[in-house]
Amino acid sequence: MVYQAKTNIFYTIIVFLLVWIFGAISLFPFITSLLIVVIMLTAFIVSFVFIFWYVNSIKFVFCENYLLVKGGPFKSKISYQSIARVSPTTDKYTGYLISSFDKGLEIFYKTANYGSIKILPEDKMKFILELKKRCPNAQILQNQQFE
Repeated sequence: MVYQAKTNIFYTIIVFLLVWIFGAISLFPFITSLLIVVIMLTAFIVSFVFIFWYVNSIKFVFCENYLLVKGGPFKSKISYQSIARVSPTTDKYTGYLISSFDKGLEIFYKTANYGSIKILPEDKMKFILELKKRCPNAQILQNQQFE
């Protein structure tokens, strides 16, 4: 089962525009030749493509023995047995997807020390139901608290 992350296109566009504007303004004094312009433009384009790839490829895959959280080149494998608790979170600017949406999920899991990951699936209720099936021992809050 694969769930896509909820993305906020408006917020993403604003962030990209601000990066480009401030980047161009800060690099303006260093422009002394065409070669420098080409190098700087290439660096901006590569950065833009990487960030765009990361933001638009975030997905959550329910595999047989673990939950795979993937965004661009980054992956987190969380075994179902290690998931201890799932709770709503209102942290806007943290987790796998930095977004302006205010209600995501935080999954707490057991590692050497306790860890957590903050996610925002497109369809939270279906995601939670699937997680309940695969993690019967995990403490998952009632459905009303996730709306």
